[in-house]
Amino acid sequence: MKAKCIKYTEEDRAKVLRLARSRNTAQKVVLRAKIVLKMMEGLKKKDIAEQLGTSRMTVDLWLGRYKKGGIEALLKDAPRSGRVPKLTDEKEKAIVEATLHSIPDNATHWSVRLMAKAQNVSRMAVHRIWKKYNLKPHRIETFKISKDPNFVEKVKDIVGLYLNPPDKALVFSVDEKSQIQALDRTQPGLPMRKGYAGTMTHDYKRHGTTTLFAALNILNGKIISECMQRHRQEEFLKFLKRIE
Repeated sequence: MKAKCIKYTEEDRAKVLRLARSRNTAQKVVLRAKIVLKMMEGLKKKDIAEQLGTSRMTVDLWLGRYKKGGIEALLKDAPRSGRVPKLTDEKEKAIVEATLHSIPDNATHWSVRLMAKAQNVSRMAVHRIWKKYNLKPHRIETFKISKDPNFVEKVKDIVGLYLNPPDKALVFSVDEKSQIQALDRTQPGLPMRKGYAGTMTHDYKRHGTTTLFAALNILNGKIISECMQRHRQEEFLKFLKRIE
């Protein structure tokens, strides 16, 4: 059973047929003409979509446009929305100022969604502005400024030992790392082999903590290190005596 075809004249059918068979026309226009031609032949929309390898939505779209605008409607695309509307300078400034000098309620920093909701703009608009001004509210860098009144003089003395050490001077760089967890895997792993990565269990056993003291001999690059169970001045002094 054939579907009810659209109304057309022989002249209309001839124009659509030429368009559908044209080799110098864009393929998307040829497809639209074939959709209309199949409908003129009385085929159902479902069968048209199946035969032409397209969707039912596309068939409905171009049949509707042909009914409204004739063959001219098949030759051009529908007008698009155009470029994304640009925010005013005032709104852009407000977003930047809010990002730099305020924080949202019940949150530690602004996110794209929170800022978009607060400023009544789209998420993409906030993203573009943050990218333009290289704003990253989610990132925080730490710093520590010494309050020692003799900090500058001490820095000069220490750096001077590295850059211009006195004759016959022996310079050691000493540091400590406390609260190191002594962990051991619950089962032995397998070593790495060709085509296979090394393995280890996801869980581990705790063996308390340890403190690492280490010193670097600047002259020859030798490292002196020792792990101790406790972290007190007695342990640190003991390590200094070992260095001496």
